[in-house]
Amino acid sequence: MPGLDEGTPLFVQIAEQLADDIVDGQLAEGTRVPSTNELAAFYRINPATAAKGINMLVDDGVLEKRRGIGMFVALGAREQLLATRRKLFAEQYVDPMVAEASRLGIDSDALVSLIRETSLSNGGKTR
Repeated sequence: MPGLDEGTPLFVQIAEQLADDIVDGQLAEGTRVPSTNELAAFYRINPATAAKGINMLVDDGVLEKRRGIGMFVALGAREQLLATRRKLFAEQYVDPMVAEASRLGIDSDALVSLIRETSLSNGGKTR
């Protein structure tokens, strides 16, 4: 896990880092996640702050408590996170891009061509 930044509440950063690890496959479904005490020691934060981050993911159904043994990545968590992130991506990037393309008189076919050209010029990879 990378270090924390000062611009976002610590508990949100803990939740985001765990979610990133699930999306990236570092924490597979059914895998035990670090405890609040382990996270607190690693980041040198209050255990209550770590617990608040973990509980955000429990509330979202991404993590599940198993009494007496800890927190685990819930079944379907990765797909749930991906679906949420795809929706957010569309809202933050695609919708504004389509609106601007429309203002510039770029139709959907031309926009798709521009995206393909950009992707090809990047070697088919995103930055």
